[in-house]
Amino acid sequence: MPSGSRTLEAALIAVGFEEAAAAFDAATDGAAEPLADLVTAYRAFVRRHPQLYRLMMEGPLPREQLAPGVEDRAAAALVRAAGSPERARAAFAFIHGMLILELNGRFPDDDGLEPACRAGLAAFDSPALVARPQ
Repeated sequence: MPSGSRTLEAALIAVGFEEAAAAFDAATDGAAEPLADLVTAYRAFVRRHPQLYRLMMEGPLPREQLAPGVEDRAAAALVRAAGSPERARAAFAFIHGMLILELNGRFPDDDGLEPACRAGLAAFDSPALVARPQ
């Protein structure tokens, strides 16, 4: 891919991260159920920007072309809501998996995805998933 295309893609990804970060911060700020509220905001973002989301998530992330801190800013609300970077990474994998499957039309159109996401995220409160001190 030509260099100019990569630069444009990196710029679009950065814009996507910034918009997602703002939406996730707004959804989780003072929320009683921050993970559940983040899923709602995340799903709305993906529905508004399906092609941008695919660009943001498919293939290696061009970190060297992104402004410093943009990736961390996009992840910050999830890290706060999950309680640790490790739990955030696990929650991200789950949420992304559910939403990309929805985006790809792999779920019925009965809108049962949000309750399924909430049920999956409830598992993150399981004592088995709480990090044990080493």
